[in-house]
Amino acid sequence: MAKIQKTKPNQTDRLLVIACGMIAREVLAVKEQLKLDHLELTCLPAEFHFYPDRIPPAMDKAIEKAKADGYEHIFVGYADCGTGGLLDRICEKHGVERMAGPHCFAFYQGMDAYAKIADDDMMSFYMTDFLCRQFDAFFMKPLGLDKHPELIKDYFGNYEKLVYIAQTDDPELDKVAEKAAKLLGLAYERRSTGYGDLTKELAEASSVA
Repeated sequence: MAKIQKTKPNQTDRLLVIACGMIAREVLAVKEQLKLDHLELTCLPAEFHFYPDRIPPAMDKAIEKAKADGYEHIFVGYADCGTGGLLDRICEKHGVERMAGPHCFAFYQGMDAYAKIADDDMMSFYMTDFLCRQFDAFFMKPLGLDKHPELIKDYFGNYEKLVYIAQTDDPELDKVAEKAAKLLGLAYERRSTGYGDLTKELAEASSVA
């Protein structure tokens, strides 16, 4: 009896986005919004937000795996994100592009808009929809603030305001952001940004796939 040879699915016409887990929901929302049916998503752990040195080596391995799996069109769903240019070296090594900007807080607002307010926001603590949903898991418990609220001044004493960059209009997330600002002793500002440059860049990356 002849053996049935298993072959890998043809990925040459697909776009694989390798993104930060913190923006997974937003990438999928843009995919649906723009009907990018050929876009596929895989993510690195969201906790790398706190460990930027882990992003470049993990991305290197992820891209190598994607190419081995047959993907020819790959887009990196990260800005620099604290890697100090090391992520760019990985992108250059593999000939792939990444999101423009220093971090997601910038591309959510749009790079042009962010450039105008970056200096004024130097003392601002940013939150996004993801960080509102995960405020306890990403801040309260890891920093020990749930048991030692006196540490708030040590961690957040140099900030002046909390800026909630809202991707969606969700009253429950608004409440979390407002409560966080009060807890941290910061002034509060909400900016409705939507997905910012994420929409444009995913559309452009998809157009060449």
